[in-house]
Amino acid sequence: MDVLEYLVEQELPKSQTEIASALGRGANEIYRVLINLESRGYLVRDAVSGLYRASLKIYNLSRRISPIDQLRQCALPHMEDLAVSIDHSCHLTMLYQSQTMVIVQARSQVPMSVNITEGALFPTLSTTSGKVLLANSNSEVRDMILQRSEDYALLTTKAKSALTKELDNIREQKILIADNPVIEGVTDHAVLVGSAEGKIIACLVVSKLGMKMVQDGDEMDIIQDMHQTAENISQQLGC
Repeated sequence: MDVLEYLVEQELPKSQTEIASALGRGANEIYRVLINLESRGYLVRDAVSGLYRASLKIYNLSRRISPIDQLRQCALPHMEDLAVSIDHSCHLTMLYQSQTMVIVQARSQVPMSVNITEGALFPTLSTTSGKVLLANSNSEVRDMILQRSEDYALLTTKAKSALTKELDNIREQKILIADNPVIEGVTDHAVLVGSAEGKIIACLVVSKLGMKMVQDGDEMDIIQDMHQTAENISQQLGC
């Protein structure tokens, strides 16, 4: 791994001696490592100079790893535990082509709950989770999404300024609780998964449907459980 990480960062091919020196190892010590990596296709050795460089194999392998699939696999067990614990379904969203996409849902065990279809796309600016994602995206992504938003184009200058302040507050508070913009009687609780401006960010959402037959837990307990679930997913993803 040391050899691979070193060579990936180098602009020019390196000799066995240069690699060993950079890693603080003896040239003979890394000989077998270089031979094995070359035979497996991770390194390319120039036949004339004998210099080594990293091949494209690592890049090709990395392209097979879908961030969405990885996130789904990591998140679902934690989300299922959360849904059972709080008696409310939850879902996870990510930004996709300037919209907000539901990538996975965990249903609660109660007879009635809010069902959000996996793969569904919603306007980012008009959804609770979309605002959380927008608030925690870097400035370039935020500006791009706003420029493409028909809803944003219709806002007055004063309204745009108010939206900017709202997004800043969401980012600072790390949670947004608001009425669902589509379904009456449903309250969305949305928290960030990952870190602000991170390589992978998602939004964990609990859409609470007010029902007399469900013993609703304490609001602070639900929020605490959501933050803990988001943290567990983030740690497993390494983000």
